[in-house]
Amino acid sequence: MTSRKAPPQGDKDSLAKAKVLSEALPYMRRFAGENFVIKYGGHAMGEEHLAQLFARDVVLLKQVGINPIVVHGGGPQISSMLERLQVKSAFVDGLRVTDQTTVDVVEMVLSGSINKQLVTAINAQGGFAVGLSGKDGNLIRARKLKRTKKDAASNVEHILDLGFVGEPSEINPHILDFFAESDIIPVIAPIGVGPEGETYNINADTAAGAVAGAMGAARMLMLTDVQGVLDKEGKLIAELTVGEAKKLIKDGTIKGGMIPKVETCLAAVESGVEAAVIVDGRVEHAILLEIFTEKGAGTLIKRA
Repeated sequence: MTSRKAPPQGDKDSLAKAKVLSEALPYMRRFAGENFVIKYGGHAMGEEHLAQLFARDVVLLKQVGINPIVVHGGGPQISSMLERLQVKSAFVDGLRVTDQTTVDVVEMVLSGSINKQLVTAINAQGGFAVGLSGKDGNLIRARKLKRTKKDAASNVEHILDLGFVGEPSEINPHILDFFAESDIIPVIAPIGVGPEGETYNINADTAAGAVAGAMGAARMLMLTDVQGVLDKEGKLIAELTVGEAKKLIKDGTIKGGMIPKVETCLAAVESGVEAAVIVDGRVEHAILLEIFTEKGAGTLIKRA
């Protein structure tokens, strides 16, 4: 039997922890049995300390009755492996041009090393994680992503051939429904399967949004390397409706790399997700702060 020291009467740290647990109870009750899709990437993935905390937080979500579904990225790790293997890689409008050799490496890194590292981390914290790619159980059926680019000189639009870059055409949630009824935490690599069995590399944000919509998730959480959506003065906007978010894109408040993230959130909400949240993954326990506190920890986007 382990011994413990009696805390000093009125110990502030212990009281603070008890208060946090008490305040979290209504949220635990509200979200019990709900699906939460978490897109995992950025600094939260790249820094070992944050990665361990993330794994522990995911286990805690499962323990209190929430069904976490993790979809991970891996762009920097893919680039590193391509460089090691001396495979040249190019980007067009932020998307990696993916030939057959490149997509083989992408699948190896995403479905292999990264996926299994994350599964191992969650299991080390007491969870029961299982790694998947979109190929497993035909989870993510994909089609070739079509993009066009206008030539500045001629003003003519040209079709871009990005190779084996895809987008979800259909999500088969059957296997995830099964996991939701068990103690298994699914960890998904964003690799899709085409109509002829071809492999497609899918943007992790896009994959997470599609999975969240298909699962009717209560929340889609996108871990990023920024606070969330900022106003023109650089202050965090805690909550937006779909209409408000679209206005901020139109007037230029939301710009650059934040636009595709917000658009992914909008698509998820419009496909049936209760709310989508852009969260700063650099903050310790960011997802717990977002889910179990009144103030949250990022920008929440909802229908109205």
